Amino acid sequence: MSRESQTAQPAVSDRSELPGKLPDHLRAELIAFRRDLHMHPELGHQEFRTTAAIKARLEKAGLRPRVLKSGTGLICDVGSWDGVRPMLALRADIDALPIPDAKTHVSYRSTFPDRAHACGHDVHTAVVLGAGLVLAELDRQGLLPRPVRLLFQPAEEVLPGGATDAIDSGVLDGVGRIIAVHCDPRVDAGRIGLRPGPITSACDRLEVALSGPGGHTARPHLSTDLVTAAARVAVDVPALLARRMDARSGMSVTWGRIEAGHACNVIPMHAELSGTVRCLDLAAWHEAPDMIHAAIDEVATMHGAKFEINHVRGVPPVVNDPVVTELLREAMAARRGAGSVEDTEQSLGGEDFSWYLEHVPGAMARLGVRTPGDLAKHDLHRGDFDVDESAIEVGVEFFTAAALLDGRRAR
Repeated sequence: MSRESQTAQPAVSDRSELPGKLPDHLRAELIAFRRDLHMHPELGHQEFRTTAAIKARLEKAGLRPRVLKSGTGLICDVGSWDGVRPMLALRADIDALPIPDAKTHVSYRSTFPDRAHACGHDVHTAVVLGAGLVLAELDRQGLLPRPVRLLFQPAEEVLPGGATDAIDSGVLDGVGRIIAVHCDPRVDAGRIGLRPGPITSACDRLEVALSGPGGHTARPHLSTDLVTAAARVAVDVPALLARRMDARSGMSVTWGRIEAGHACNVIPMHAELSGTVRCLDLAAWHEAPDMIHAAIDEVATMHGAKFEINHVRGVPPVVNDPVVTELLREAMAARRGAGSVEDTEQSLGGEDFSWYLEHVPGAMARLGVRTPGDLAKHDLHRGDFDVDESAIEVGVEFFTAAALLDGRRAR
């Protein structure tokens, strides 16, 4: 059965007196908007079509979006900022991943062979767009307590993340708090997952180049056996770190690529490894480069290999502010009842939303996108990833409730 036909609409709670429910016509439009983005995924810093589509829809609603200096991504204020009271920002990331879309059973499959929205950024975009349109209507009715900023950020998947460029371009000017959602295929649609404190991990990119004279495989004793050296780096460096770093830090070095040689009887002169460094603890993340480089030095030197290291610092952990996390809990409870909120664990995934939290308090929630009862695994960063689209409505109403509650408390 296709995900299109599986989509179910969770029951809407009648407990909330908050305005901002999603009209039926807008629900259908947002699903269509999400599917259009899914069919036309764009990689980081290349999101020109996506940016134009968002901009056009916001302008149609009478809003004034501003494209970021980088040429992709944009911000848009709903309501008039008085220059004094800080705004709440709603953030979405808009880029896709360079992997093929493996779904063959849906009409909105990617039209590009090696690009796919396999992390749910199309959903995040539809949620923030929908929240902005609903809040704009509330503002016209005089029901928006204070302005809200919509932030559509490019290049989340590109280390160290497009958030750094967005911040440099002034997207946080006038912002006092910021919130976001991330699709979670382990949580049912109609629910969210929350956690105060760290909710993601730090993530870096690690590249190691090994070199040596090479030679004939009949005489490895006369050369530097780089294949063996690369294999030992791949196995021994993570093992050494497991004994040299505090286990509570959650340090994980995992290789995604090893490349060496071109012939079965030739010891190569070059070998390369690349992977990621993930860490749950912020202090340990700061210590990680020295520890990792020392371990690589030790193992490579033991095998007579010269080495070069390219350690690309990525993102720190997302650390949710407890006060903002509680705001999100109350907003979801107001919309769908306290039972719609579940506690979630810290993930080893990285997220550049963390950079915003270096400047202003905020929180990220996990948005349930699994169809209730669906036992299939549609995990993130896989070509077959898909969502229950009823999550879009949930996300829109969740964000509008958070904006209204936050605005009322700030008056």
